[in-house]
Order: sequence, then C-alpha cells, then structure tokens
Amino acid sequence: MPMLFSDSLFNSLTIITAILYVSGAGLVAVNMLNNTIVNKQRQLVLASALAAAFMHTLLVLHSYNINQMIANDFFSMLSLVFLVISLLFIATAFSQPVETLAIIVFPFSAIAVLLNIGNSIPATTNVNLDSALQVHIILSIVSYSLLSVAAFQAIFVSIQEKQLHDRHPGRFIGRLPSLQLMETLLFRVLSVGLALLTLALATGFIFLDDIFAQHIAHKTVLSILAWLVFATLLWGRHSLGWRGQKAVKWTYGGYFSLMLAYFGSKFVLQLVLNQS
Repeated sequence: MPMLFSDSLFNSLTIITAILYVSGAGLVAVNMLNNTIVNKQRQLVLASALAAAFMHTLLVLHSYNINQMIANDFFSMLSLVFLVISLLFIATAFSQPVETLAIIVFPFSAIAVLLNIGNSIPATTNVNLDSALQVHIILSIVSYSLLSVAAFQAIFVSIQEKQLHDRHPGRFIGRLPSLQLMETLLFRVLSVGLALLTLALATGFIFLDDIFAQHIAHKTVLSILAWLVFATLLWGRHSLGWRGQKAVKWTYGGYFSLMLAYFGSKFVLQLVLNQS
C-alpha cells in the first residue's frame, strides 16, 4: 500500500528536512569561520546531507503516491528538482572534495522543501500520463537538475578565477577545490547533462503527439536553444580550448534558456495568473 502522510505529519517532516539541509550548510560555514579543515568534518556534513535527502525523498514519494504520477504543480516540481540536485551533490562529495559547495546548494534545497508546506495534496492536471511520457518527464527533470548543478558550479568557477587573478582569494574561495578540478567537474556535468537533455528531447519527439503544440511550443523551442548552446560550448571546449569566463558565460546562457523552458510558463500560469 502506498505510503501517505497526514497534513500535519507532512508539514512536520518538511520542516525537519529543511533543518537538516541547513544544518549541513551550517557545519560547513562554522568550519570556514573557525578556519578548520572541512575534511575533518566531512562525515558529519555528509551524514546530515544523507538524512535530509532521505526525508526529502519520502516527501516526494508521498506527492507521487497521492496521484500515482509525478506532481505537476510549480512547488512540487521545484522540490523534485532540488532533491535530484542534492542527491547529485552528495554522490559527488563521496568521491571529490566539494563539501564547501553545500553552503550554497543546501539552503536552496531547504527553501524548495519549505515552499511545499501545506502542499501535501499537490494540484495535478486532469490528463493521465502513461509510463512513456513519465519517462520523458523524468529525463527532463534529471537533465535540468544536472545542468542546474553546472550553473551553480559556473558561478564558483567565475568567482574563483577572478579572485585568483587578483591574487587575493577569500577564505571561502580558498576552501574550494582547485580551479582546474572545478573546471573539469563543470564540463563533466555539462557533458552528462547534455546527453540526458538529448534523450529528453528525443523521447519528447517520439512520445508526444505534437511537441510543437501551442501550449508547449515555447518549451520545445527554448529547450532546443539550450541544447544548441550547451553543444556549442562543449564543442568549443574540445576544439578551441574554451575555458574560464567564456565557458561560464555560455553555461549561463544555456541554463537561462532551459530555466525559462522548464519553469517560466509554469510560474506565470500558476503563480501570476492562478491557472492550473
């Protein structure tokens, strides 16, 4: 039988999840302020992160079980995206020294979770999505999440490079992995994200009756534009050696287009115009 929570339990778990995320970020912040080595505390940080992600997963599963499909409202989708982002970050942190990034990633995850307080029964459309379409949606969400991670990382690469050029790196930047490693990780994430975005677009063309239908045409066009931007960036990296601020700007451009495709219309319809 699907696991369902009462409204009060759902809200309580939501608050606990947010606290766990903030605790993980807080541990990193305290280590930075005390000028201690983050690696000594990495197990505690990762334990808090794993607990938060586990609770977050339960909340997302509850929303799925309510409707037997992926929740389609703005805040539920935002929560799902940041769950995937958090899981990707945790998986990376087990193999790479990127715990410092938790100070940015986890507060956003906490906010995404808290925005779902009182949303234990998310609104959905009247359309039943078959399994093929849900595969398309999942691929879209995972690709967007990966490319969101790339956008976060591009911010750090930009700040890190500028401060290193000024020869006055701040304490936070000094705790990040080397610029070379940060750039390597950025392009790895971009490569996997682009591959998944390619699959998401391909399944959309296959499984949707008309991917250029009026109500989703803008999503299709913006997603294709994002694909072209990211593909050009990876080509420039391998063929022309693009890096640094040029790579950062191209990442920003592709992500902005993708963000508009995924959340732009949903935000306007649901939160501005109050339409489902």
